[in-house]
Order: sequence, then structure tokens, then C-alpha cells
Amino acid sequence: MQKLAWWQHSVIYEIYPRSFQDTNGDGVGDLRGILERLDYLAQLGVDAIWISPIYPSPMADFGYDVADYCGIDPLFGTMEDFDRLLEEVHRRGLKMILDFVPNHSSDQHPWFLESRSSRKNQKRDWYLWRDRPNNWLSHFGGSGWQLDKTTSQYYYHAFLKQQPDLNWRNPAVKAVMFDVLRFWLRRGVDGFRVDVMWLMIKDDQFRDNPLNPGYRMGQSSNSRLLPIYDSDRPEIHDLVAEMRAVVDEFPDRVLIGEIYLPVQQLMTYYGSDLKGANLPFNFQLLQCAWSAEAVAQVISDYQAALPDGAWPNWVLGNHDKARIATTVGARQSRVAAMLLLTLPGTLTLYYGEELGMTNVPILPEQVQDPAEKNEPGLGLGRDPQRAPMPWDSSLAAGFTSGLPWLPLGDDHASVNVAALEKDPRSILHLYRRLIDLRRCHRTLVSGRLQSVSADNGVLRYQSQREEEHILVLLNMGQDPERITIESGSVLASTHLDREGQKVSGTVDLEVAEGIVISLDM
Repeated sequence: MQKLAWWQHSVIYEIYPRSFQDTNGDGVGDLRGILERLDYLAQLGVDAIWISPIYPSPMADFGYDVADYCGIDPLFGTMEDFDRLLEEVHRRGLKMILDFVPNHSSDQHPWFLESRSSRKNQKRDWYLWRDRPNNWLSHFGGSGWQLDKTTSQYYYHAFLKQQPDLNWRNPAVKAVMFDVLRFWLRRGVDGFRVDVMWLMIKDDQFRDNPLNPGYRMGQSSNSRLLPIYDSDRPEIHDLVAEMRAVVDEFPDRVLIGEIYLPVQQLMTYYGSDLKGANLPFNFQLLQCAWSAEAVAQVISDYQAALPDGAWPNWVLGNHDKARIATTVGARQSRVAAMLLLTLPGTLTLYYGEELGMTNVPILPEQVQDPAEKNEPGLGLGRDPQRAPMPWDSSLAAGFTSGLPWLPLGDDHASVNVAALEKDPRSILHLYRRLIDLRRCHRTLVSGRLQSVSADNGVLRYQSQREEEHILVLLNMGQDPERITIESGSVLASTHLDREGQKVSGTVDLEVAEGIVISLDM
């Protein structure tokens, strides 16, 4: 069997650096904080870390407004801190993936300052300028166009007005941004997660988007229109292929694309002959109902749509979406862990998932996120899932010696790394066990997924590789269930209390219980 690339068998751990570990008392996490916690991550068993933006930035959108693509913001440290962190990541046998934010820069980036200075400036066409705005909207509410008084033209911003969109149809923009990739690849990073990959190319005729007949009051104002002309344009696939070719200039690197699209459209981002993104992020589990029937359908549809040779990936949380333990509840969050970590392909965890972290309520005066500030009351704010990581039961949870930039959860005295370490059946130990199980049983990584079904609230699927057959049973329903099975041995259970148990004929599952069984063949 062909040897897997490192990223194909990896469990990737997303770190939102502001919220992971602070070392200088300013209440904001930093690179030295990540360095301090590398041994924790190695013990957890993950293979790679993905770090959200750490570039110099005015922080209008907390680093997703980049003012220098080849630097480190002083809030997070120095380039020397970065180099040392990267060295220590690699010394532990881990990989590092950086966030790349190519759709837009900060309005304080030197490129945009030049671009807005004159209609005749050589960088004018590096951004999208128009005499009259069309109807394209911002993802953060309102029009996507901002009048610039200096030259009496409008520039387009898919997000904040402080985040003008770059013009990726301009060859000079492509050249300089591809050199940014090379800068970090030469430094030794192992790949990139590309922010909003599907938005990078816009309609060259700037046609108006049609009204969305499915729009309902209470949704984001951005949902009023169907994003036909400002997203997922056909030309994007040539651009992604070019980006992939740059990454492929360096051995053993990976290109991951953030893409929120239906399955059939998502699959096109693997590219012709699989020369697009190595991994177009699969957010289907983030967006479906939490039921055995719905999840079975998502898994089946995704597997059926994968192009020949394309590598699957699965996600249950990130910095933009509600935490899974909030979505499904504390008991089912253990089932969610077993679901994610027994599906074949590449997996991504969001920091704190292994603790069962939930969204932290944010009072109006505590709001930081511009998504909430621009459209308050719609529940669009992302602060609740970005709260600091609780390391212990101290006043600031071991995260900082100062005042945390966002409030800690009220339960941090009990839901923290130190407390969960002491409980051998905690969700933290469950994550470690399941990650280790993947390492010991490659069937869970690269096996053929089959027999996906749902019955009476129980999700069932099987992975096969060579002579090994592994069955997963997850009770997502409201009642205990007795399931008919073939004989085998329990490899793991959500309560960490059935390992090694022999089963044959039937097996009983409590509510919110899951088991992994190695079948006798």
C-alpha cells in the first residue's frame, strides 16, 4: 500500500493564538505561550498545529487584516520567537501550518496606502476600485463598498471596510503573494490554511447578485443576496492550481482551503487531476443536525462525492463556529469526539475541544468581535468560542498573570487541563485514547468506509483495511439501545470503561455512549 503523506494521517490542532497561553501578562496569548505548551500537545498526540494569523495587524479583525505578510506582530512576539517555536515544533516531530489571508489586506498595508493615494498609482489595480458600487454585500453587514474621499472612488471589501479585497486578476498581486508563500516555506513551515479561498476571485464585469428567495428576517444581512458574482467564480480553480504549484516547489508541504460550499461545489477545489487544494476543508458535520440519520447522510454524501484519489478530511469546530459541546451538549460531546476520531482521512481539532469547552457568554460591554458589533443581537459574534484556554483552577486559569482579553468560562475551575488530567475517565483522556487508537490502527485513518447507516438513533459504520475490520457504534438518540453485531473486542468506549470487553451477537449502548469494536474475521 502506498505510504501516506504526513498530512494524510495527521490530527491537526488549531490554535487561536490570542487565547492559548499568555506569557507577558498583557492578557493576550503569544508565541512563547505556544512554545510553553508544546509538550502538552505532544502528549495529546496531535501531529500538527495550525496557528491563526500572527502577522503585523491593526487588529480590526484580530489579525485577519494583515499589514505585513512577512512579519510577526509584536503582540505575539518576534521573528526570533517564531523561529524558535518552529524549531521546537519540528524537534518534537510535529508540523506547523500557518494561516494565509490572501483575499484581503489591512487598509494600513503599504500596498493599499499606495493604491488609494491616486488613481494613477502603479498599485491602483492591486485592489478593486469602481466609480459606482454594485449591490455586493459585506459578510460583516451592509454594503461591501466604501467611498474613499481621496480619489472619489469606491473600493470593495468582502468583510470590514478596514479589509480591502486584493485584485487577484492582477499578475503583480499573484507574483508578490506567491513570494509570500515562498518566504514562509523557505523558513520551514509545513503548509498553509488559506482563508476564504472560495472568495478570492470576483466577477470581472461586477454584475449585481440576485435576491435570495430563501432569506428570512433575523439572518445576517449578507444572506439577502445569492453570492453568484462575488464568490466561487470559475476562474478560482486556475488560481488555486497555481498556488498549489508554488507549495509543491517545496517537498512534503500541504495546502488547505477554507471553503463553505455545498458538497458538489466543494469537491471542485481538489482541482483537475487533484492539482488544487490538498484538502478543501470539509465543514459538513459543522452544518448538519445532530442526529444519527443526518450525520449518516452527510458521511455517505461526502464519501460518494469524493473524486478518485482525493483525500477526505473532517472538522467539528473552528474559531468561527459554536463549540461542539455547546451545540450537542456535554454528554454527546464525547460521542462527537469518537465520531471525529474514527472517520478516515485528515482530522482537525479546535483548541479546547479535548476539554469539552463550551461557548462562554459575552456581555454587551465585553464584545470584541466586529461581526457582533456590526450586527448586534443576531448571534453572529465569535467571541464565545474564542475564550482563553483553561489550564488550571486559578483565578485566570493559568492562561495569564493579567486580565484575559476575553472572559473565562464560569466552569473553568473544573473544566481545565489540570483537573481533567487527574480523572482517568475524563474527556481529555478520551481524546488521548482515540488519537492513540488511530496511530495503532491505520484502518481508522486509511480504511475503506462502508456500511454507513442509522437505526433508532444509533449511527453505525465500518472501516476495512486488509484483514482488519473496525465497527463504530454511536448512540446519538434519547434511549438506550441493543444492537445486533458480529463478534469482536472493544477497542475503546466513550466512558473509557469497556476496553478489551468481548462482544458477540448483541451489544448494549447507553444514551450518549459509543464504542469501537475490532471485529473477529
